[in-house]
Amino acid sequence: MPERVAVFIDGGYLDHILSDLGIFGKLDYRVFVDSLKADGELFRAYYYHCLPYQSPTPTPAESERFGKAQRFHASIDRLPRFMVRQGRLARRGTRGDGSPIFEQKQVDILLACDVVLLSAKHQMSEMVLVSGDSDFLPAVKIARDEGIVVRLGHGSGANRPHNELWDTVDERVELTQAWFAGCLRPAIPPP
Repeated sequence: MPERVAVFIDGGYLDHILSDLGIFGKLDYRVFVDSLKADGELFRAYYYHCLPYQSPTPTPAESERFGKAQRFHASIDRLPRFMVRQGRLARRGTRGDGSPIFEQKQVDILLACDVVLLSAKHQMSEMVLVSGDSDFLPAVKIARDEGIVVRLGHGSGANRPHNELWDTVDERVELTQAWFAGCLRPAIPPP
């Protein structure tokens, strides 16, 4: 019987990896998750992110960006066995140059709660975590204590995972340009 695999994707982290590799907006998420789960049976793929900030009286650019993100999240949520979990983006002041400071809220705790809940209920035998954040260490340790095999999908360079997270997981998959090659949507030729 194949292993039941749950995939947990920190959307903000994955965005950074894709952007740094120059392939942002080109990923086929269904193929990506199938590649991460390897030979196991997909229990569910969870995608965690938040919608972009929109002021109380949004500008046309804010409205367009917000609507585009809503449509993207809805398209991911409609994939078989995928679930989108949305946090929110909060404005936390401005930098010295006047640009706004934003902070994701609830995204990490939503991911950690799902890892702990699925581990405690033994609804998965393996999990793949696409993140580099050490905030997930307690959830990862609980999963391992429950007998779950934990695989880390991670970037390199500026997106290298926290050392303690790297040391705590069972297996690691470096998400490189070559690794993503089979996970990209085909380019649409010009008319």
